[in-house]
Amino acid sequence: MESDKRDPAASGPIGTSWRLEREIVLLARHTALVNKNRVVGQDLDRSAYLLLGRLELSEPMTLKDLADAFGLDVSTVNRQTAALLRQGLAERIADPDGGTARKLRPTAEGLRVLQSDRQRNVDGIDALVAEWDERDRRDLVALLRKLNEEIEQRQGVSWPRD
Repeated sequence: MESDKRDPAASGPIGTSWRLEREIVLLARHTALVNKNRVVGQDLDRSAYLLLGRLELSEPMTLKDLADAFGLDVSTVNRQTAALLRQGLAERIADPDGGTARKLRPTAEGLRVLQSDRQRNVDGIDALVAEWDERDRRDLVALLRKLNEEIEQRQGVSWPRD
């Protein structure tokens, strides 16, 4: 059975797990390559895209809130959000609930750039699955959501969805 553990083509649950891992790794790699029409210098980097996307779906958040949501330390999130602030894509505001910590929210420009990047991503994905029937597309969404929700449950942090 030891060979099953190392053989990604093995049948059965271990082989399936190997194949699933490989497809997830490839999906992460390919996600950045979906759209070949990217405009250099006008795209958000991965951390900016993720941070703005998270801020878009919630009330303004503190650095600690963001660090908890991403499972990162505050210094990492501080560095990433500092770049957003410098670029005018996010802004610090007083806590609307009267707390002492300042909170972050996306600016109108940050939301515009995020939407532009997202639309290019969606267009690229649409082109990839253009020949798929709607049921296959819905099934893929449902399975990816199920996988993501299982990860979130294990991490103890859920991601807001629209």
